[in-house]
Amino acid sequence: MASSSILKPSPTRFRCAGCHRSLLISPFRSSSFGGIALIFGFTTRYVVLGFVVFMLVATFSSHRYWEFADAAARRTQDSSFYKNTAMLGGFLFLFVCGAGRLSVDGWLRGRN
Repeated sequence: MASSSILKPSPTRFRCAGCHRSLLISPFRSSSFGGIALIFGFTTRYVVLGFVVFMLVATFSSHRYWEFADAAARRTQDSSFYKNTAMLGGFLFLFVCGAGRLSVDGWLRGRN
């Protein structure tokens, strides 16, 4: 039985020319811990600002649909671009409204 490449990743899988390994791991850590912080409503506005910056960079660097001539590739990039734009709208809504009273931020605000 062949082993899965996900379970045993090769050391060259995450190779980046001139990049330090921490640059490859830090987006994973920030999205994981940021997602957990958003679920519990802990430092919501700061986490949302970080996600907005990350999403803007990812959207405009990776999903430039206007550069594709192939219709299928253009459609895929187009949908990803507008998906990220919708997520940006949700993040900005969360930034304006805050976490709410049933969150860690709301609980900490009520203690003071």
